[in-house]
Amino acid sequence: MSVPLEKVGRRLVSAERLGVSQNGRRILSGIDLELFGGEIVSLIGPNGAGKTTLIRAILGLIPYQAGRVDKAPGLVIGYMPQRLEIDPVLPLTVHRFLRMSANVGKDEISEVLREVSVPQLREAQVETLSGGEFQRILLARALLRNPDFLVLDEPAQQVDFQGQIDMFELIEQLRTRRGCGVLVVSHDLHMVMSATDRVLCLNGHICCSGAPEAVSAHPEYVALFGPRAADSIALYHHNHRHEHDLSGGVHQAGSKRHDHALGN
Repeated sequence: MSVPLEKVGRRLVSAERLGVSQNGRRILSGIDLELFGGEIVSLIGPNGAGKTTLIRAILGLIPYQAGRVDKAPGLVIGYMPQRLEIDPVLPLTVHRFLRMSANVGKDEISEVLREVSVPQLREAQVETLSGGEFQRILLARALLRNPDFLVLDEPAQQVDFQGQIDMFELIEQLRTRRGCGVLVVSHDLHMVMSATDRVLCLNGHICCSGAPEAVSAHPEYVALFGPRAADSIALYHHNHRHEHDLSGGVHQAGSKRHDHALGN
C-alpha cells in the first residue's frame, strides 16, 4: 500500500482550552493541542491524569464543558479502546468479531489480519486468545475503517516487555505505510520514546510537550515522575537471531537490530 501523501501534514484534530468535569470534579482544564497526519503523538501521564478522558472527549464519546474541538472535514477515525469486555461464554470467532465492527468482506479481514501479523487467527475463538493476540485483533478492528487518524488507548497493555516493543514497532510501520496520524496513550515514556515524534505530558492539564528527549528532561515531567526520571531514559541496542511470538514463544530468525527506550 502506498502512502497517500495528501494525508501527511494535514491538521486532523485541534482542541482549544478544552475542559471536562465529571460528577462535579474537574478532570481536565485548558487543553490546547493540534494533531497532524503522518505524525505519532504519545499522550503520557500518571494514573488518574485524565488521558482516557481526553481522548474520549476528542472523539465525542463524552461531553466537555469548556473550550472546543475541531476535526478535519470527513475525518475517519479508528479507535482502539483501553478495555473491551466480551462475554467469555459467547462463541465468537475473530472473523465474526471483525465483521460485527465493520461492513467488510472476508478478503478485507484477511488483509488487515496480515497487516497486524496474525493472519492465522481468523477462525480462532476470541475467548482463547492471549493478551497480545487480542490487542492485535483490536488494532485490526480499528484499521478496518481505513482511518486518517488512529487513536490507541494503552495498546500494549496485558503484553510482556518484548510484546510491547513489537507493538510500538508495528504502530510505527502502520504510520509509515498508511500515512495516518496516530495518537497513542501510554503511562510509560520509556516505551514510547523510540517510536514517537512528539510527546504530550498530561496531569489534568498539559504540563509539557515536545520531542521525547526534551520532555524527559522538563522540570514538570521530573516533578511528576521523580528526580531520577530524566536519567532513566537510555537507548539500548541488541542483536539477536530469534523473534518472539505473541504468546511469548521464541523462534529462530535472521539477525535483527532494535533501538528502544528503556528505563535503567
